[in-house]
Amino acid sequence: MTRTMTAAETPRRQESSTRWLALAVIAVAQLMVVLDATIVTISLPFAQRDLDISDSDRQWVITAYTLIFGGLLLLGGRLADYLGRRRIFIVGLIGFAASSALAGLAQNGAEMFAGRALQGAFGALLAPAALSLLSVTFTEPGERATAFGVFAGISAAGAALGLIVGGALTEYASWRWCLLVNTPVALLALLGALAWVIKDVPVPRTGGYDVPGALTVTLGLVAVVYGFGLAADDGWLAGSTLSLLIAGTALLAAFVVVERRSSNPLLPLHIPGEINRGGALLTALLIPIAMFAMFLFLTYYFQVTLGYSALKAGFAFLPLPAGIAVSAAVTSVLLPKLGPRPLMVVGSVLGTVGMLWLAQLSYGDSYLAGVAPALVLTALAMGPLFVGMQAVALHNVEEEDSGVASALLNAAQQVGGAVGTALLTTISVQVAETYAQNNPTLDDLAARAAIHSYDVAFYIGAGFFIATIPIIVAMIRDRPANSIEGSDETPRVSPAE
Repeated sequence: MTRTMTAAETPRRQESSTRWLALAVIAVAQLMVVLDATIVTISLPFAQRDLDISDSDRQWVITAYTLIFGGLLLLGGRLADYLGRRRIFIVGLIGFAASSALAGLAQNGAEMFAGRALQGAFGALLAPAALSLLSVTFTEPGERATAFGVFAGISAAGAALGLIVGGALTEYASWRWCLLVNTPVALLALLGALAWVIKDVPVPRTGGYDVPGALTVTLGLVAVVYGFGLAADDGWLAGSTLSLLIAGTALLAAFVVVERRSSNPLLPLHIPGEINRGGALLTALLIPIAMFAMFLFLTYYFQVTLGYSALKAGFAFLPLPAGIAVSAAVTSVLLPKLGPRPLMVVGSVLGTVGMLWLAQLSYGDSYLAGVAPALVLTALAMGPLFVGMQAVALHNVEEEDSGVASALLNAAQQVGGAVGTALLTTISVQVAETYAQNNPTLDDLAARAAIHSYDVAFYIGAGFFIATIPIIVAMIRDRPANSIEGSDETPRVSPAE
């Protein structure tokens, strides 16, 4: 017979080895979700060719996932709070396995986009449930720092690792396996979740779900990102572009109004309103704008400009996950002593220098001189930024709001990635066209125009890193000792079934 554990019994339960096995399961699920945002990037040229996807539409292979993921995360987080984090985690794993198979078997662009969107929808259930489970499983400050360090390292390094795995699968199997591989991994994680993840007691719910809030925020984000994508073909001042951007902005403003008036809001506004958490969330929004675009442009630089195979292109990104793993581990040790603010500022400075280095790429540059040092600098930046912003974003969050707070952090990152991919892709397309028109007699004009467009995008990416510095300095004020401690509230859990 299942019984709810008392507050006195909870620490003893958490002393058992099962919580570390649960961390492994949660980490695998998070890695799968993060990998999926980039694992298809290396294979994108092959999928684009086989499915006859245009250059202006190719971004939707990535954006369909990140946009729906980001748009539905808040609802997913609230469902985790109300229906049970472990239950939603399991539903997310099952749905992710099925939708990955659908996308991997796609026969045209529309089927691919639909499969990727469904992956994003189930990822929106999986990701906040995973992070919320982590926050209620580890309550000791030292162990909590270790757990967040592991989780943050996976979150930051997973995107780069996806490029390596994608390259290997594309080289030795097929681009389709970049999607199909999720199915067996998700099913294995499902078995682990059933065995080791603690079954939590859902938060008592008063009132219905905030359907108007979910609709306005999702439709608003879709309209904004789709507007950025249309600008590549129609221009920034075209009626179609402006109408979508205006409509998206209005819907997001309406979402704030709805949340203010709702008796049971999708997003209680005091969560992003707390100054430290607000600074972490703004940082989480801005950094992926630069990072996701960097992955996309370097993928095409490696394969199209330098002529790398898919596997070689994947391994060209190896400095990123290796450097992130090191910097995340070091940050986990320093965070209780120094606090998040100085570490995150150092990360933003290193990221800026890395992007500026990449912006110096020119025709004929070698990998070792033009790319590798920039990747190392960027990797060293990601550890302190991701560990710091995750610790701050979930600090002192009430248990009943842990799911939606986790979702908000994930949403900021995913929306930043979606907007960054759409915005910088649009700018790079236009910059390349202008360069080609102004330099019609140059040899290898297409390659030179592409590299010039990447440089412009990297300069813009550096600007987003710079923008995080005053945000971190002004808004993140927690004392070092407070930066990794959990809430005094003891989570209610019951033994895993």
